[in-house]
Amino acid sequence: MKKGAQLAKRLSPSLSTILNLNASTHSLLSSSPWWSASQHRGVKVNAIHLRPGNVIEKSGRVYQIVESEHKQRGRGGALMQVELRDVDNGNKVSLRFGPEEPVERVFVEEKSFTCLYTEKNTAFLIEPETFDQLQVPLDLFGKSAAYLKEEMKVTLELYDGRPLTASVPKRVTCTIKETQTPMKGVSATPRYKKALLDNGVTVQVPPYLDTGEEIIISTEDDSYLGRAN
Repeated sequence: MKKGAQLAKRLSPSLSTILNLNASTHSLLSSSPWWSASQHRGVKVNAIHLRPGNVIEKSGRVYQIVESEHKQRGRGGALMQVELRDVDNGNKVSLRFGPEEPVERVFVEEKSFTCLYTEKNTAFLIEPETFDQLQVPLDLFGKSAAYLKEEMKVTLELYDGRPLTASVPKRVTCTIKETQTPMKGVSATPRYKKALLDNGVTVQVPPYLDTGEEIIISTEDDSYLGRAN
């Protein structure tokens, strides 16, 4: 908690008088002003336009789409095979829709936060304008959770105030912690080599890079984008 408090002070000089980092503030802020986010229902879309991450309402239940696949049934025509996660209980179900079948889509709120720190399987975040705090499971970030660091700007998608998904910036700066030393005078050098980053992720980098260098990485596919300025 000392770590989070120190970072909070760096984020805002006045934060120490507004924010008290204790056990009660680490709970989900169901009483905070923005936490009662309103969602917009009644927008019909054809099932063929459904994409992973979309939120829909079906038979009185609200689901988030995990996977959507267009299938051809021969003479029976085409259909959409959709894997869904129940927002309320987390259960997964599989449903079929006709490609042109209308589905009621629910729109979610997108909100920016700053990462204070991570601890075990939890990320502790702060809303930069209101200083409200929120803790979310690292699972919401998927594999990109490895790139989380202090003061990083992240984005949450919220439904009725409940975080559904979380994402980090598409490009981040990392430091090479360990890699093979560049070989001079060798004509047939490999195009890429493995490098261990300071966050524990292993990526492929050009052979001329060395330990300690800062590089830019795509968090979408862990690919090398270039040297940091």
